Amino acid sequence: MTYISGFVAAVPRANRDAFIAHAKAGWPWFQKRGALRMVECLGEDVKPGKQTDFYRATQAREDEVPLFSWVVWPDRATADAAWAGMQDGTDVPEMPEMPFDGARMFWGGFAPIVEEGESRPGSYVQGFVLAAPADRKQAYIDMAKSATEMFRGYGAQYQVECWGDDVPHGKLTDFYRATDARDGEVPLFSWIEWPDRATCDEAGRKMEAEMADMEMPEMPFDGMRMFWGGFTPVFDSKTA
Repeated sequence: MTYISGFVAAVPRANRDAFIAHAKAGWPWFQKRGALRMVECLGEDVKPGKQTDFYRATQAREDEVPLFSWVVWPDRATADAAWAGMQDGTDVPEMPEMPFDGARMFWGGFAPIVEEGESRPGSYVQGFVLAAPADRKQAYIDMAKSATEMFRGYGAQYQVECWGDDVPHGKLTDFYRATDARDGEVPLFSWIEWPDRATCDEAGRKMEAEMADMEMPEMPFDGMRMFWGGFTPVFDSKTA
């Protein structure tokens, strides 16, 4: 089973090209240390929320757009070895100046618990961040698995749900603050890939209409503290 390093940040709109160049410069370091893939996505349809959202989570400024990105590793051991070298200063990559405020970026290590379909370069990404009680993990897995056929029927190409495995607390931002996590809750980092934004938007309209008169089942997490948005990949190592 693969292992995911998930990242959330905010990038100035004016620095889009500089950010892409920064991602391209960083990929060889990750690849040399065993990473299988790196995908960087900038917000295209990310709406403010009432309680939680990507803007609040990253303390985004008016000129900034949310970032949702991930690195895929063959396993946690490979990821841990790569990050350890960077953190202790023995293996720090040479990089151009960071085109966003790294102090407001947060990240964590996640283990996929549900995976359906095939991840394809060029897909439109619907990214999700939430927190679920640790003792409801199996209930969450069951709920997510039950939804895979529905999303596929609406045109989704790939769905992955990732459970927090090594998610640190940060000084300024982190997944716990982002989701208003309570004691005993675990952050999740998940996404759905669609062939394009139009398919994603149409799926959203259909789901909203179909669920309008339905009685919703009890959820194994607080949906009011989940937030999501639509993102466009601007760097994918598969096509770099």
